[in-house]
Amino acid sequence: MTVIGVITRGKYGHRLIESVKEHSDFSVVTADLPEFVPLFIEEPDEFLESLNFDRNVFSADILVTYSLHPDLTSAIAKLAAEAGVKSLIVPGGPSRASVPELKKISEASGMDVEVDEICCTLEPNAFNRPFAEIFGSPVLKVRTENGKIAEVKVIKGAPCGSTWHMAKEIVGVPVKDAPPKAGLLIQHYPCRAARGDLGGIHESGEMHKQALIKALENEE
Repeated sequence: MTVIGVITRGKYGHRLIESVKEHSDFSVVTADLPEFVPLFIEEPDEFLESLNFDRNVFSADILVTYSLHPDLTSAIAKLAAEAGVKSLIVPGGPSRASVPELKKISEASGMDVEVDEICCTLEPNAFNRPFAEIFGSPVLKVRTENGKIAEVKVIKGAPCGSTWHMAKEIVGVPVKDAPPKAGLLIQHYPCRAARGDLGGIHESGEMHKQALIKALENEE
């Protein structure tokens, strides 16, 4: 059985754990980081040790870390590589991770490292399967009746669970209104991607809108 590790910090990561348990048969191991940590951590290895950080999380095949801190993420990546983790997924984007440092760790160890601004852009590769075949960029199958959405089946959905939420709420909506409504439902989930004019929340909403358009085009 594939083991998924999730490192949470504050409110981040808990919805992923719920999604994995609800929508897959993966085994889940977790470890927690405090919500508030210093802006700069000179000795992140020692800092993790002082937290009594549960290193059993590194028994995972695929590890998702919501450490959201360049120093901590690099330290976690080193420990993950040493433990034989196959794939490390880092949400939060380059502003929350030292990408050059993570690249060095990946090249030295062979562990796949993916840094994503938003988790619903995740695509499968040789390392993150089978996780990314269920969780990542949305893929939907839709059935319509009398010009309305009758059913939406989630083939692959956002790790936060928003795709499954949208799939339930969009039922009964007229087909012509459904794609933009799908994007709005994702943003109201509420999506925790960055807001603002260029925020990832808009990308997430647009991805789900396009996924529904594609599903409608491919309806059998």
